[in-house]
Amino acid sequence: MAKGRLVIGTRRYSSWSLRGWLAVRLAELDVEDVVIPIAPGPTSAIAAATPAGLVPYLEHDGAQIWESIAICEYCAEFAPLWPSERRARAWARAIAAEMHAGFRALRMAMPMVLDREGAAGRGRTPDCLADIARIETIWSETRAAYGAGGSYLFGADFGAADAMFAPVTARFLTYAPELSPLARAYCDAVRTHPLVARWYELAAAEPLAWRLEKYEAA
Repeated sequence: MAKGRLVIGTRRYSSWSLRGWLAVRLAELDVEDVVIPIAPGPTSAIAAATPAGLVPYLEHDGAQIWESIAICEYCAEFAPLWPSERRARAWARAIAAEMHAGFRALRMAMPMVLDREGAAGRGRTPDCLADIARIETIWSETRAAYGAGGSYLFGADFGAADAMFAPVTARFLTYAPELSPLARAYCDAVRTHPLVARWYELAAAEPLAWRLEKYEAA
């Protein structure tokens, strides 16, 4: 029997759920996924199932954790999700926290909709483009300082920082903004990671009835 559960929203849309799910799977926690479809308005089922009324929400071996970045920190107690070197680990936590707290313009203009057709070129508001520029700077500086030896932000290992930015790569693949070669390569590397690929597969298998016009419409 599983030692807990991870409550998540519709995989096609829920960027925060993706972050928490990746951390949990990287840590190999024995928990069951509980998927609650996102509704156009407040979702009473999610409110009833989670302390903050938001996803993701993790229950594991008696612990209760909400907020994606807190879930990452909890999972890091079971697996090395942060870099082992002190300076790299501090940098990783800083960029993960910036992702968690910021980039509202990107979130609003380019909501995560996996593999949505016809979205390329949309959402390029000035504020969104400014967010994208900042993200590209984060990625390039991180890769230059700490990314030797692999395709992820901190080299060969896909960790908590990559999990925090994974929904951003999904947005970039859907909306296809102009990106540097480094940023495009990073998006491709994240997309082909086995766990991210599995998330896309599970999202594609979700019922069509779960799809929301507000995200699917032009």
